[in-house]
Amino acid sequence: MLKRWRTRILLFLAVLGPGFITANVDNDSGGIFTYSQAGAKYGYNLLWTIIPITIALIVVQEMCARMGVVTGKGLSDLIREEFGLRLTFVLMVALVFVNYTNVVTEFIGIAGSLHLFHVTKFISVPLCALLVWFMVVRGDYKSTEKIFLIASVVYIAYIFTGVLSQPSWHDALLATVQMPKESVWRNKDYVYMAIGIVGTTIAPWMQFYLQSSVVEKGIRVKDYAASRLDVIVGSFFTDLVAWFIIVACAATLFVHGMGEIKVASDAAEAMRPLAGDYAFVLFAFGLFNASLFAASILPLSTSYTVCEGLGLESGVDKSFRQAPFFYWLYTLLIAGGAITVLLLPDATLIQFSVASQVLNGILLPVIIILMLMLINRSDLMGNYKNSRLWNLIAWATSIIVIGLTLVMLWGMIPGH
Repeated sequence: MLKRWRTRILLFLAVLGPGFITANVDNDSGGIFTYSQAGAKYGYNLLWTIIPITIALIVVQEMCARMGVVTGKGLSDLIREEFGLRLTFVLMVALVFVNYTNVVTEFIGIAGSLHLFHVTKFISVPLCALLVWFMVVRGDYKSTEKIFLIASVVYIAYIFTGVLSQPSWHDALLATVQMPKESVWRNKDYVYMAIGIVGTTIAPWMQFYLQSSVVEKGIRVKDYAASRLDVIVGSFFTDLVAWFIIVACAATLFVHGMGEIKVASDAAEAMRPLAGDYAFVLFAFGLFNASLFAASILPLSTSYTVCEGLGLESGVDKSFRQAPFFYWLYTLLIAGGAITVLLLPDATLIQFSVASQVLNGILLPVIIILMLMLINRSDLMGNYKNSRLWNLIAWATSIIVIGLTLVMLWGMIPGH
């Protein structure tokens, strides 16, 4: 019995990475801002969203991992083969643009978190841009993955912050399992915040990166159970962190009537006099780690996706000469994101952050529907097609995201 469990644990550790990393990167600068604002503005009243979002995240991410394991191909590769180059090209252009806005948001997080320690963005942004570029271009898959796994674990800082904020654990746990009063749904801002939490938790780039990582890591069908566990553990951990971010801001900022924050770093600064220096440092450090982490992964995900979709060489195990387009696209996204943050005024950058979340919400349903069309094909997946339950949850997620996106876009029209 002990030997069997030791074998299972070793197998899990061998495939650990793609699912855990992908889920945790989702708690990036934009995500931390959204969760912080939710707690600061509405206290514990949005904690109920965490459980259904976690279930949806597990289902969507597991489908990608399963397709990667069974087919040995990335998602954009499958889309090109099954739906043609024209659709793939349009999708790749849209994804590059959406991911560029996300990369800008990550450098906003880097600038904001280090500004709390009196480091100007004209120093922090270029240095961090060079760091993430060098790490991927000069590394290989194993070393890069180890760095990303360490960065994932650092999110524990937010759990400590939540504990230091001394929340009402009874109220927080109750709000997690109970729907709020009907009256809150008449508050348009509350509805938009709920939409924002959904939109920031499941992003389009995640599906492409996860499947590409599974393929590059060489995970096979016999390792599928361990790979699925990797996805489940990663999804659970990332939403546990999100829960603690909301709780920390609810117990400090909301209680003291400080609901208006414009960027994620505002939450750390406002928390300092309320929860102490340790909470401030942990929150600020968590934001820096999350932003730097995502500033590495997002351009990397984009490069993987586009190269696979267009049939070009890709992978961090290849040299610059072997995969020039892969590395040049990665370089341009990092440079473009960093330069944008250095040149644009802060007010415009805040609008940029909001726009990136909106664009994620618009593109996500398209990606999920294409995934569902692929994963339900017997000739492609064999016995590993979706079950009825998985299809039900995935289609429900798509329909809900489409509905929420339409509501959000309708609300952005003047006069509504």
